[in-house]
Amino acid sequence: MKRPFLLALACALLLTGCTGPAQPTHTPTSDPTAESTTFAMDTVMTFRLYGGTEEDLTAVTSRILSLEQDLSVTLEDSQVYALNHSGGEPVTAGEDFLALLALAKELGNRTGGALDVTMYPVVKAWGFTTSEYHIPDEDTLSALLANVDYTSVTVEGDQVTLPAKMELDLGAIAKGYAGEMAANLLRERGVTSAILNLGGNVQTVGSKADGSPWRIGVQDPQQTTGGYLGVLEIRDQAMVTSGGYERYFEEDGVRYWHIMDPHTGAPARSGLVSVTIVGDKGGLCDGLSTSLFVLGREKALDYWRTYGGFEAILIDDQNNIWVTGGLKNNFTLVADSPYTLNIVEE
Repeated sequence: MKRPFLLALACALLLTGCTGPAQPTHTPTSDPTAESTTFAMDTVMTFRLYGGTEEDLTAVTSRILSLEQDLSVTLEDSQVYALNHSGGEPVTAGEDFLALLALAKELGNRTGGALDVTMYPVVKAWGFTTSEYHIPDEDTLSALLANVDYTSVTVEGDQVTLPAKMELDLGAIAKGYAGEMAANLLRERGVTSAILNLGGNVQTVGSKADGSPWRIGVQDPQQTTGGYLGVLEIRDQAMVTSGGYERYFEEDGVRYWHIMDPHTGAPARSGLVSVTIVGDKGGLCDGLSTSLFVLGREKALDYWRTYGGFEAILIDDQNNIWVTGGLKNNFTLVADSPYTLNIVEE
């Protein structure tokens, strides 16, 4: 599960003096009409509505908690837990579970398996689910990878079947999907301005209260600029980042992060250190931020050119930033940045 650091910025003045943890903030002249903080999906979430009500917040919180109840890999009465402990027997899945599984399988197919939602046993073996980190030996990884194959998950109507000895985890897309569903619910309830921070997955509804775009800082994965490397302006979209700079451990001077390559069973080494995706659908953005990180810059940009429907900011380990054309007028580097900005056109 990703926890990217993103910072919603109210004005340029805030950019010069803020280097703390990334949190969406509101403009000093337009306070939210309703706001709340809750803990769900293993992260702290902050919701700020402009024009919305406490009832709207309650509806959003209930929707997200319901999603967590259905999709959690650890809650014993969730649909995912039931599937993982079904011994290969079919399990009845709800609408959200089926929608996420369809998205995961589509992204798996399009990326050549760079996203595989049956990687949970491998992630556990590295200790990322318990924070008891260690490097699995090759025999252990080989045995676990023999039971990693998202194409083995079958769906017939509302019945999902997972082969015995396999485990599924939708964490790579669930939080983005939750933000997407929450934003849709707010729009249905007439809310036209809101910012939802789901543990760093930022989902916006409309624009800021004054009509200007939301300004969101992009975390510096190398920590060379004091916290963030640039600012992105978005309206009514999701922004999701995956990077190897938050959930990791080091051993013998080597950093091992939680973003796994399903082909090797080890942390992805693609040359990228951060991938930010911007688009209309939070679930898609979430899944792409992980899978394109695994693919690397060239294949990620090939994917963008082939399928479209999103924009991206790719940062490599040589301090290069690659921004797709749709964001060229929306992204600004901080002053005196050590990064080299490259605009990628189709």
